[in-house]
Amino acid sequence: MNRAYWKEAVVYQIYPRSFKDSNGDGIGDLKGITSKLDYLKELGVDVVWLSPVYKSPNDDNGYDISDYYDIMDEFGTLADWEELLEGLHSRGIKLMMDLVVNHSSDEHAWFVESRKSKDNPYRDYYIWRKGGPDGSPPNNWGSFFSGSAWQYDEATDEYYLHLFSKKQPDLNWENPQVRSSIYEMMKFWLDKGVDGFRMDVINVISKAEGLPSNGTEKFGDGSPYFMNGPRVHEFLHEMNREVLSKYPVMTVGETPGATVEEAKKYTAEDREELQMLFQFEHMDIDSGVGGKWDVANWTLPKLRQVLDKWQHGLAEQGWNSLYLNNHDQPRMVSRFGDDGQYRVQSAKMLATLLHTLKGTPYIYQGEEIGMTNVRFESLDDYRDIEIHNMYREKVTEGGEDHDTILQAIYTKGRDNARTPMQWSSEPNGGFTTGTPWIKVNPNHKEINVEQAMQDPDSIFHYYKKLLSLRKENLIMAYGEYTPILPEHEDLYAYTRTLGDEQWLVLLNFFGREIKLELPEELQIAGKSLIIGNYPEEGASTEVLRPYEARVYRMRG
Repeated sequence: MNRAYWKEAVVYQIYPRSFKDSNGDGIGDLKGITSKLDYLKELGVDVVWLSPVYKSPNDDNGYDISDYYDIMDEFGTLADWEELLEGLHSRGIKLMMDLVVNHSSDEHAWFVESRKSKDNPYRDYYIWRKGGPDGSPPNNWGSFFSGSAWQYDEATDEYYLHLFSKKQPDLNWENPQVRSSIYEMMKFWLDKGVDGFRMDVINVISKAEGLPSNGTEKFGDGSPYFMNGPRVHEFLHEMNREVLSKYPVMTVGETPGATVEEAKKYTAEDREELQMLFQFEHMDIDSGVGGKWDVANWTLPKLRQVLDKWQHGLAEQGWNSLYLNNHDQPRMVSRFGDDGQYRVQSAKMLATLLHTLKGTPYIYQGEEIGMTNVRFESLDDYRDIEIHNMYREKVTEGGEDHDTILQAIYTKGRDNARTPMQWSSEPNGGFTTGTPWIKVNPNHKEINVEQAMQDPDSIFHYYKKLLSLRKENLIMAYGEYTPILPEHEDLYAYTRTLGDEQWLVLLNFFGREIKLELPEELQIAGKSLIIGNYPEEGASTEVLRPYEARVYRMRG
């Protein structure tokens, strides 16, 4: 058992724009976060991951950075950030910053220079190419945000690559000066006291030589040529050598499309790259053949199969990040639970899953009070660039059905996670005294922090108990994971074993009772219940109630 702080920690993700507004302009800010640090301390989290707060024109809510060394005006000042860091550290909480270095904003000084002329010293900081003979883009790669991944720039009669928005040009990692500039910036923040980095789409920084097209579609899938690209491990090993190894740092990479085998390369300790990563396989189980917006039904066997694969795959080498939602995903209780009749029970059940698997759990703001997806009637109420680009491509230009696409947005849209944090039943959920940048979910009158903290049976208090158990029981971080009844359609069950100690986790994923038919050696009669999401009286050794979760100590 190779113990490490980051393996035993619980991380809480804050999306600053939507967390807490301190000055009434409708936008969450750093002072707002600082005012809520006692709440995070009460919950019991060890690390805060802050989504980007750097200077940005906000084309993609801060993931388009125009100055890596300064703070976004709407969020406050560098002094406000230093006050937040001090407030976290004085409460024993570490700070993990978002590191966005696949691309910058097109308003970054590097890009402003780069586009001036072909012989500008910064030209090679980005990926520029001539168009085809007919003026078409250099290849057929599609952007993650719809349309071509190339933008024509008249000034020099060339195209630049942007895997995301056209205001997010990709940095050229082949250029050693780019890498050196990035490493200097990382040291700046680490020297200020930052404890780690969550690295945005870090596995797409290396592009295949020649940037070949893929297939014959107008906007093809270029990912085979940039996901887990040819030099990505070389670059990350260099980053580790030049920066990360010199600080007591915590790292997690966002790696869409990574397989278990790739994940081992990123996170095996002897490779000296990253500590853990976010994989996306379980986030794709409700996507049809048409991708994210082609919504399909997920099944428990499918979810379990993916989680089993990652639990076993990284058991000896590497480390799992455990999450069911974040700023890019819909709310987990709406997606994998029941946000109606059994909202409280299913939110607690899903929390039990996350915190009893092997790995480091990540809580996304509002998850701990059971916040749900939102259904805005008008497309105008949505703020996400991905949603608006997709709608234009599929409905306005593609002629697809408005209601079908709206339903997909209700189910999968990123703004589900970005509605303001619901602090109280007051207007705007106590998030702001002004007009919020995006509407608050109308259910804030029933679902809010104030109500949750006053109710001893709330989701919040259940999370507190799970986090407290983790601090007291090493088995939660390090215990071996063994699935039980792997073919069961309704029940997710597994054991965690560490030395002589063994826990049994039983999870009912559905709104109906299910019969318990456990192997003889795992009979629960007479065993001690560690935690459960229903009152212990009324519990049966033969049946699990709707969305019931129970964790038993079998021995030790």
